[in-house]
Amino acid sequence: MKSPILPNEAWAIIEARSYDPFGWLGRHEHEKIGVVVRAFKPRAEKLWLLVEGQKPVAMPRIEGSDIFELHWKQGDFTTNYRFRIENREGHTWEEEDTYRFGPILGEMDLHLIGEGNHFEKYKIMGAHVRENEGVWGVGFAVWAPSASRVSVVGNFNHWDGREHQMRIRGSSGVWEIFAPGLCEGEVYKFEIRTQSGAILEKTDPYAQQMEVRPNTASVVHNSRKYQWNDEAWVKSLPQTQAADKPMNIYEVHPGSWRRAGSDYLNYRDLAHQMVEYCQWMGYTHIELMPVTEHPFDGSWGYQTVGYFAPTSRFGSPDDFRYFVDYCHQNNIGVFLDWVPAHFPKDSHGLARFDGTPLYEHEDPRLGEHKDWGTYIFNFGRNEVRNFLTASALFWLDQFHIDGLRVDAVASMLYLDYSREAGEWTPNKFGGRENLEAVEFLKQFNCLVHERFPGTVTMAEESTSWPMVSRPTYLGGLGFTMKWNMGWMNDTLSYFENDPIHRSYHHHALTFSMVYAFTENFILPFSHDEVVHGKGSMPEKMPGDDWQKFANLRLLYGFMYSHPGKKLQFMGLEFGQWPEWDYDSSLSWDQANFMPHRGLQLMQRDMNHLYKDVPALHEVDFEGGGFQWLDCNDAGHSLLSFIRRDKNGGIVVIALNLTPVPHHNYRLGVPEPGVYCEVMNTDSELYGGSNLGNAGGVETEERPWMNQPYSVSMVLPPLSCVILRPEL
Repeated sequence: MKSPILPNEAWAIIEARSYDPFGWLGRHEHEKIGVVVRAFKPRAEKLWLLVEGQKPVAMPRIEGSDIFELHWKQGDFTTNYRFRIENREGHTWEEEDTYRFGPILGEMDLHLIGEGNHFEKYKIMGAHVRENEGVWGVGFAVWAPSASRVSVVGNFNHWDGREHQMRIRGSSGVWEIFAPGLCEGEVYKFEIRTQSGAILEKTDPYAQQMEVRPNTASVVHNSRKYQWNDEAWVKSLPQTQAADKPMNIYEVHPGSWRRAGSDYLNYRDLAHQMVEYCQWMGYTHIELMPVTEHPFDGSWGYQTVGYFAPTSRFGSPDDFRYFVDYCHQNNIGVFLDWVPAHFPKDSHGLARFDGTPLYEHEDPRLGEHKDWGTYIFNFGRNEVRNFLTASALFWLDQFHIDGLRVDAVASMLYLDYSREAGEWTPNKFGGRENLEAVEFLKQFNCLVHERFPGTVTMAEESTSWPMVSRPTYLGGLGFTMKWNMGWMNDTLSYFENDPIHRSYHHHALTFSMVYAFTENFILPFSHDEVVHGKGSMPEKMPGDDWQKFANLRLLYGFMYSHPGKKLQFMGLEFGQWPEWDYDSSLSWDQANFMPHRGLQLMQRDMNHLYKDVPALHEVDFEGGGFQWLDCNDAGHSLLSFIRRDKNGGIVVIALNLTPVPHHNYRLGVPEPGVYCEVMNTDSELYGGSNLGNAGGVETEERPWMNQPYSVSMVLPPLSCVILRPEL
């Protein structure tokens, strides 16, 4: 069959390579004819034009093609028209003409996108149910500046990239289209034709919902339906999360915290079960390992594809809103792990999005993490920085998240991170600092704190980079807090030693106080400490089972009495024997039996004590909240110190880091009176030997440890004892 004679614009549409389909399809005024209406309908046998107040008019097919063209000469023809379509099977339906609708994005939107300053991009990019010229449908927008053609494809057009070819908005690199008649729940992708002619199918970078893996399409989501009930919590956030308030974070992997048989719990079931447990245990916050959509379970969420979509493994976006809302209604905060450092190479994701290194650097010395098999964001590109800042603000705005823990900050700060000589390139000053990433982090922190007062940002940063948790106007990075990785490593290495050798490593426990107030620190025992052959927490501890769990109770007592906010990974609170496995539930059955039950009860009591006693949390970030009593008794592996609140109230902490009990141990105290024993990790309730001080001790006017008074007490084996003056 001979090919029809058509203009180049028509062939570009037929062959799905049109850069400007709106310039030819739809309604166009013609100086000689009047009005021309054109439609490309590959599945239509017949087509009629429907104009209000007029009889249907058959649109002739251009011979040998799927293009229908009508020359309209009768009176005034407005842009408000529809099509009636009959397919080859005789089925008939009506629909709006996609190509009669004007642009969605305004010029100011495009200007701010180009500047990298559109901080609510999630409201315009991606897919949004909306009304346009009185018609409901879905507006789609995507950034793909090097594409030669972009289409939105889905079940609604049989995944045919020839239909719904999008318009490019000038030099912005943004493509958009309004698809009338579509609604929430539509499954879609963007089909991209590269400059070389290759065809890519990509998940929407701004999608707010995605299919459950292994499927990879995006899903249209309408975020305006959910009715929040956490106004009181949101209003009080600046006070609730102030530096002088307790913060005891329970780190959770939602897929393996608890399961219903082999099935995941959904967000709503997780909300009820986790809130009940956290309230009983005394945790103040839940920190979720990344719930941003990710294709591979084994990445634990740290190889993110959907920076605006909660994973569909556990339910819909509104189900996740319910999780956060329910936590807030029960006075539990919610933090998210957020991963702006890198992204995976999955072909449907951000990698080589429009056929070029768009979100990543082109130079592998800048753009690739070989250790992780991932790409590094190009922080020097306005649109990329804007993508990430908009993602962060999206979770705070649309899901009422109370804070973000930023993963792998060290890998962002240093150009030579995990690279050998010759594998990295210096910055413009010849240094190893990633100046563009530094500026991004500063902007991110400023925007979060400015737009959402009281919100917390936390850096997982393991180096000596200065002023991570200091304001940007003082030269800092602007984070609220920083994970104290040095404390964690030193403390665990100390406790892994047999007590007989601990006297030689005494400084490992005391060194943290040299730098404890240089940053606002969180003390973390995270998931990273119980994976990849590192062993579970009980396995790390020396000795027999009794000593292992006594050591754990002592370790947690030290952690919760040391300055700094707290983070504890799920399962550590009852000391499950296996290493954490992302693919199965925690060993909850073990928590029903000693010694696991005893550890859990001790941790529960310690959590509530930490929350209820101001001296244990009010002055975490200043030296006035801490004072050594004795940090030098390495020979006996004993430590003692005072914690103070803002009003001078105190608790006194004594640690015995060996299995040898100490009777008549003299401890200096600053005030006279009776000191109640508010915590003894050796209690028989916790599985200990039940040595103690019968509830309290009374002072003697006998100076000791540079204090005017002292008490004579029993210091049980492998124990943390906390004394508080009788109120």
